[in-house]
Amino acid sequence: MAKSDQPTTIKKYANRRLYNTGTSTYVTLEDLASMVKDGEDFLVYDAKTGDDITRQVLAQIIFEQENKAGQNLLPTTFLRQLIRFYGDSMQMVVPKYLEQSIDSLTRDQEKFRKQMTNTFGMTPFAPLEETVRRNMELFQQTFSMFKPFVPPRPGAAPEPEKAAEPAAGGDNIDDLRKQMKDMQERLERMSHEPKSE
Repeated sequence: MAKSDQPTTIKKYANRRLYNTGTSTYVTLEDLASMVKDGEDFLVYDAKTGDDITRQVLAQIIFEQENKAGQNLLPTTFLRQLIRFYGDSMQMVVPKYLEQSIDSLTRDQEKFRKQMTNTFGMTPFAPLEETVRRNMELFQQTFSMFKPFVPPRPGAAPEPEKAAEPAAGGDNIDDLRKQMKDMQERLERMSHEPKSE
């Protein structure tokens, strides 16, 4: 069915069912959410009174979406602040401000996506993933220092221990990192060697 320039009329009946007059079918809130995502405009009217209840139905769709796992868009702090604006002198300004903000985000979303990709790599979470990866490596290196030492194999010459020399200035951290890396490599070599019976 081709999209019309006029918004589709949805009627809500006393039994809470929603009727799409454009397709002559009953629809669900999920169907209405799909219509919004597809850019199809609609207005919802109370079938009995004829009142426009579009705002309430859209709010209900948002409520349903927010209840789905992993679908949350509205931070708790934002919701609290929004509630505080009800009855406040700023109440008249908030709708226009939010409308302009979301309109600006919608217009610039493709540019924003490209900037995020260019700035952070393949995904916006790439820096976080890299930090987590580094933290895990550091954790593994640190934890490996506390593993019980594996006794050397019979006949294998033990590696000479290198005495840690104090370094001057900011080189201490680099030396510690190098020592940790050397220790990790030795432990990995020992753990991969075949055990003698």
